[in-house]
Amino acid sequence: MNDMARTEQALHTARAAVLADLGVRSAEEADLVEDAVAGRRWWVEQWPEGAAYVTGLVAQDVQDALLERVGRWPLCPVCGDEDPHALDVEPELGEDPHWVCGKAGAVIAPVGSLGGAPTG
Repeated sequence: MNDMARTEQALHTARAAVLADLGVRSAEEADLVEDAVAGRRWWVEQWPEGAAYVTGLVAQDVQDALLERVGRWPLCPVCGDEDPHALDVEPELGEDPHWVCGKAGAVIAPVGSLGGAPTG
């Protein structure tokens, strides 16, 4: 597979994973995902070896964009409602990204397997 095909495959995988986790409820949320994918397209075109990292980076980009617009996402399902906080993506720059609760030190789910966790 050439670099262009690998780039497109990585971007499509990232888009699908983040959309699955987000459980898109509005056109604005879908646009945030598309913006994140578009922003990472240039990045991975410049560094094709980084294609394996795109899913985690797109998830973090969407998380940051949602924080500015609607609140934290995804909320931690482990710690309860007493102190609502967002999950983190780990590794920050690595393959096979997972959603992790930094407080509890618990791995919650791979990015793409969260199933539309609510914002808060």
